[in-house]
Amino acid sequence: MTAGTGGAVLAFPLLAATTAEAAPAAHTAATAKVTLTPAAAVQQDTPATYSVVWGDSLSKIADTYSLSGGWQQLYENNRDVIGANPSLIHPGLTLTLGTESVSQAPAESTADESATADESAAVDESASADTGATATQAAAKTYTDDLDGWIREALDVMAVHGIPGSYDGIYRNIMRESSGNPTAINNWDSNAAAGIPSKGLLQVIDPTFQAYHVPGTSTDSYDPVANITAACNYAADRYGSIDNVNGPY
Repeated sequence: MTAGTGGAVLAFPLLAATTAEAAPAAHTAATAKVTLTPAAAVQQDTPATYSVVWGDSLSKIADTYSLSGGWQQLYENNRDVIGANPSLIHPGLTLTLGTESVSQAPAESTADESATADESAAVDESASADTGATATQAAAKTYTDDLDGWIREALDVMAVHGIPGSYDGIYRNIMRESSGNPTAINNWDSNAAAGIPSKGLLQVIDPTFQAYHVPGTSTDSYDPVANITAACNYAADRYGSIDNVNGPY
C-alpha cells in the first residue's frame, strides 16, 4: 500500500499519550523485589479495586498485594477492561483485585457449586454448538465511540482473525497518519493525483482497503474499526505487524 504521509492534522488526539508500564519479564520483577525496602516489602491489605497510577504494571500490582495467580490471574480477571494486550494499562484504569470469598456463606456452598456446574455445562454446550462463539462474544462487547474504543474493538476483531498488532503500535501510527481523525483524507499526494486518495485513521487507499478488508467490519473505508483492521491486515502481510511500521507505509 502506498499510504499518505499523515498530511491530515486538523483533528485532535482522543487519547492520552501516556500509559502505565508493561508487565515486566520475570527477571525484571525479581530485581524489583530485591531493591524494595523492608517497609515496602510488607504485604499490604488487598482492596476490592485498584486504580492504576503512572509507573504501574500488572506484575507490580500483583506483587504488592500478593495476589494469588500473579499478574496472569490479575489480567484474566480484568481482561474486559484492559483489552487484548496486558502490557498496556493506562493511569486511571480501575482493576478488580481477587474474587469474593465463598467461605462467608458455608450453608449455601453446595447450592452455589451446583449452580456453577450447571452454568458451566450450559456455556460448554453453547460454545460447542456455535463455532463463532468468540467472534460473537467480541461483537457483543460495548466500546466507547472514541479513539480508545475504536482501537480496542479493532484489536478484538484482529484477535479473532489472527491479525497481529498492539494498542501502542496502532495508536502510534494513527497519530502520525491522521492525528486521530477518522475522516482525514490526503488530497494532494501522488495517490490523490491518481484518483485514490488515502483515507481514514490509518490513511488507507481504496484498492488496499478492498484487498485487505476484514470480514465482519464495515465496507466503508472511513469507518474507524474497518480502517484500522484493514490497515493492520495489510501491515501484517507486508511488514509482519503494524508494530513494525514506523513511517509512511
